[in-house]
Amino acid sequence: MRTVVGAIPREVKDGFRYDEIPWQRFSHYYGPGEKIPSLLATLTSSDAEAARRALGELWEGLHHQGGTVAVAALAVPFLLRIAATGAPRLRASTLRLVAEIARCQAFGDARREGLLQVAEDPELAEGTTMCPVDWTIQAARAAITADLHLLFPFLPNPDPEVRSATAFVLATANGEMPRISSALHSRLAVEDDPAVRVSLILAIAQLAREDRDEHAPAWARALWSDAGQPLETRVGGALAWLCLVDDPAPDELRTLLTDPCTDQLSELFQQVPWLPPVDFYGSGLRRCLHEMLTPDVPWNGA
Repeated sequence: MRTVVGAIPREVKDGFRYDEIPWQRFSHYYGPGEKIPSLLATLTSSDAEAARRALGELWEGLHHQGGTVAVAALAVPFLLRIAATGAPRLRASTLRLVAEIARCQAFGDARREGLLQVAEDPELAEGTTMCPVDWTIQAARAAITADLHLLFPFLPNPDPEVRSATAFVLATANGEMPRISSALHSRLAVEDDPAVRVSLILAIAQLAREDRDEHAPAWARALWSDAGQPLETRVGGALAWLCLVDDPAPDELRTLLTDPCTDQLSELFQQVPWLPPVDFYGSGLRRCLHEMLTPDVPWNGA
């Protein structure tokens, strides 16, 4: 899959020349891969309801129950172009699908080592093709990196959901990390939407985790320890710091994260793309804080 995706010429991607892609060699959760091009084509339809249904079917087929299948990586270059040129109303959801294809299964994973994890277990194979899932994720990440020129223009998009989703996608890239991180930092410096700020912080931290950036923990600590920062920025920085280091949480951090005001951010944090997979019922932040601060205590959903 990594070879197949990497060999797709740019003119094939830009021209939406689906017939030149070997869809038939792979399948999705509900059938053969050759059905994917028709769904991608419908996603660009002027019929809003048909496009919405097509996107729903793509989510079900390519990312069913949180897992990624091989054919999904083939769809990534086209999904990015559809996001760039298609209906704005579906842009954020399309970008989130791309990001989910390019990361490991994250349902319910609120651990310090899990929230920002990208790579999948190398032993896990997708059942219908027995293709290692991490190979598919690597192929999708490489496709995203090859198309950064399509993503950077979304960072100042008027829609905050698009800005958050763009950060979510950029954080999965497997190359040009300093360039991406610089763009995310630049956006964070001027971002006025609280949920987008948190998305940018987690995206920067995820890239730093992948790139083993030794300076990132100090940056994250500076965010959460600065009482002059907005509360959501401090909490976002705290999540980032906890995911970047193995150190025990200091008392100052525990005080911040157990403050009743922090709990009131739960609804806001559900707008951050990393959090809904942790808990779809609105408790993503609560679950993260519970499992990161008290990992030996079972989560009861409270």
